[in-house]
Amino acid sequence: MKIRIKDNSVRFRLTPTEVKKFCKEGRIEKTTQFSSTTFVYGVMQKQIENLEVDFNDNTITLNVPENFAKDWYDNDVIGLEHYEDLSNSDKFFLLLEKDFACLDNTHEDQSDKYPNPKAGKC
Repeated sequence: MKIRIKDNSVRFRLTPTEVKKFCKEGRIEKTTQFSSTTFVYGVMQKQIENLEVDFNDNTITLNVPENFAKDWYDNDVIGLEHYEDLSNSDKFFLLLEKDFACLDNTHEDQSDKYPNPKAGKC
């Protein structure tokens, strides 16, 4: 699982193995160990209408509607997005998506990725 955070947006990308586990078990979580603390990030199924994000105790959790998550592994839907309203009238952009193989040269392991739909196209 990868996350990208920029300004008021967060994007979670899951590999096929992670999507399968998430759909079956209802949650998936990863950790990054820093010298002073551990950062935890994950996605969790919840009875909600739209994506929601929460950050507490060094943990960022993307809550995903159960009705979307249950069949996500077995369908061709790439992901789900939502703009969450913030208390100061700003918006927070949330995105959950399947992780596609990169098209360019990368040092990242590409073995557990969805086939990129742009592969082989000029």
